Parts: sequence; C-alpha cells; structure tokens
Amino acid sequence: MDGGGLRRTLRERLARVRARDLYRRRRRIEGAHGVRVRVDGRDCVNFCSNDYLGLAAHPALAGAMRRAAGELGVGSGASQLVTGHNREHAALEEELADYVGREAALLFATGYAANMGTIAALMERGDTIVSDALNHASLIDGTRLSGADKAIYAHADAADAATRLDAAGGNRLLLTDAVFSMDGDRAPLAALADAADERGAWLMVDDAHGFGVLGPDGAGTVPAAGLGSDRVPVLVGTLGKSLGAAGAFVAGDAELIDYLVQAARTLIFSTAPPPAVAAAAREGLRLARTDAARREHLFALLARFRRGARELGLPIAESDTPIQPLILGAEQAALAASDALLARGYLVAAIRPPTVPAGTARLRITLTAGHCEADVDGLLDALADAVAPRPAAALS
Repeated sequence: MDGGGLRRTLRERLARVRARDLYRRRRRIEGAHGVRVRVDGRDCVNFCSNDYLGLAAHPALAGAMRRAAGELGVGSGASQLVTGHNREHAALEEELADYVGREAALLFATGYAANMGTIAALMERGDTIVSDALNHASLIDGTRLSGADKAIYAHADAADAATRLDAAGGNRLLLTDAVFSMDGDRAPLAALADAADERGAWLMVDDAHGFGVLGPDGAGTVPAAGLGSDRVPVLVGTLGKSLGAAGAFVAGDAELIDYLVQAARTLIFSTAPPPAVAAAAREGLRLARTDAARREHLFALLARFRRGARELGLPIAESDTPIQPLILGAEQAALAASDALLARGYLVAAIRPPTVPAGTARLRITLTAGHCEADVDGLLDALADAVAPRPAAALS
C-alpha cells in the first residue's frame, strides 16, 4: 500500500471511531502521578488511578529509586538471560515469593508481558484454555498467541467453567482475573480451584488488582482464599498498581519458574527492567506488608463512598474493591459525565467499548489510600450533578 492509500484508510477508520463516540486520547499529566494532578493545564483530584495504596509518589519509593540509580545506573543493558539480571531484581523476586507464599517468583517488565509469555509458554496446539468471558486483554491475547483451543465460560460462573473443562482436550488451563478491572468484582476462586482439581486442569490467576490490597497483609486475593500453589499453580501480580512502581511477576513452584526462564519469550527477548525500578518496588512491597493503616483507610473511604452513592441513587455496581464503576450504558452519557466531573475538578475516565461490552459504558471510579474523606465527599457532590440518578429501589 502506498503512503497516500494508508493515510486515506486510517482517516476513514478514525472517522468511524469518532462517529461512534469511541475516540480515545491521552491526557498529559504535569508533575507527580498522585491524588492531586495537573492534567491538560487543569488541577484535579484523580479518581481513576490504579495506585490503590497511594505509593506512586511516595518519597520512600523515590528515595530507594534515587539511591539505586546513583549506584547501579539507569538501564539494565540486556535481557535477564544475558547480563540484565541484577541483585535488586533477585532480591525483589525472593521477597515477592515470600509475600504470596510461593517457592519462587519471576520478574517481567509488564503485566501484559507476564500473562502473554506465561500462557504461550505453558500451552500449545491441541491444548485447551478455558477463560472467563470478562478476562483482561492480556489474558485473551496470551491465549491467542499460544495456539491452543479456547473455550469461554460465563463470567464468574464456576459451574460453566467445569462444563467447559469437561469438554476440553489436551492439557487444560483454567484462566481468570482475581479482581476484574472494569467491574471490581471478584472471581469465585475456591470454586474454580475445585473445578480445576477435580478434572486435572491447571488454574492460573491474575491478581493484578487484588495484590497489595486484599487478603492477609495485602498479599492478595489468592492467599485470602487460602489457596496455595497446589490449588493455584500459576499466580500473576503487578508492581505498578498497589506497589506504586512498575513491572509484574509470576509466582509458583520452583519448577514453574525454571521452565518460564527457558520458555517465556516475553522474558527471554526483552531487556530487563531497570534495577532502580526494582529497588523502588521493593520499598513499595515493604510498605504494603507493614503499613496496614493504609488499607484500613482505603476501605473506610470505600464504605463512605458506597454509602453516599446509594443515598444519592447513583447506579453503583456491586463491588467491595477499590474499583467502583458507575455503569451509564451509552458512550455519550459516559463521556458527558466524565467531562462534567472534569469541569468540577475531578478526573474520572469514561470507559467505553471495546474495553467493556457494548451498552455498558461507564465511569470507572477508583479509590486510593491517598484520598481523604473530603475528596470522597466532593466527588459525591459532583456526581450528584453529573450523573442522572436512578431510584435507589432500582439498584441491584
């Protein structure tokens, strides 16, 4: 295709996206990525971050990163299997494994890389992946990359997952998010583990949005359910959400991690994360493990928000996690509400298809330990004006 032809095709595609109110753009943040941000020249309170423990701009993490960069430099210079594996990476992996109760952990540059690399390494043609209907895009793309057959089960329906496993061939991998990123609800992990155990399948859980927040000492949704590596042999978590840094990890038995070092292409062929980022993640992990007051404050704010939203008759979804979606339905309704909130100084993203199913466009509100009661109360006041309320009796 010539350059002119490409430009015409792209213009036509972009026009179709805009016509459906699905056009996306990046907002520019000036300064630190905390609760209070300056976005596109406007000062706002940020209610759409995944920084659940409020650590992304924490001075202890910045100090750890600064010290490590001063000693170790910036880049890692190579993949982990060449010369990119630093002592900071190794120490972080050991501490992560201890935190989630696994023999070993393996660091990846991103959560997307962790999921895609792990699924493609474990599964191949003739195998079957049984996946929740609302799993994250990285799990979906990892399934596609693997070449394995796939079966989709109804969202959070362990009985349907069991039925799909019964009909599956080859090695079978049952795949789920622990906390679903757009709805904030939790997977029925114990029931899924039972379904996998009874059929000799493997269970892989992505705990990106539960790790650091839920469970004993914030160790995540899987430890909260009392599930060890015999029940959840493949556990994924991220470092760029609750821990305030960047990267991700896979945790499990030592044999799993050894195999992934040999077979996970997204690890083998990627430059290792900067050691200084690993040092910052270690500090975030220390705070997540020891500062229970952050989680207590976060969940007190969560209760305050949900109580206020119901009193206002807002269409709040059922979620006991920091992810609190207000499902508005139409794309334009979500965009208009997001713009109205921004005008009041509150940054809340409008989430539209294809990120969520058609007809379920929403405001995805996320609470963090960095917020205060006044922030939550101010957001509720702004929502009362920005979102047309529904009668409380109509809420599920």
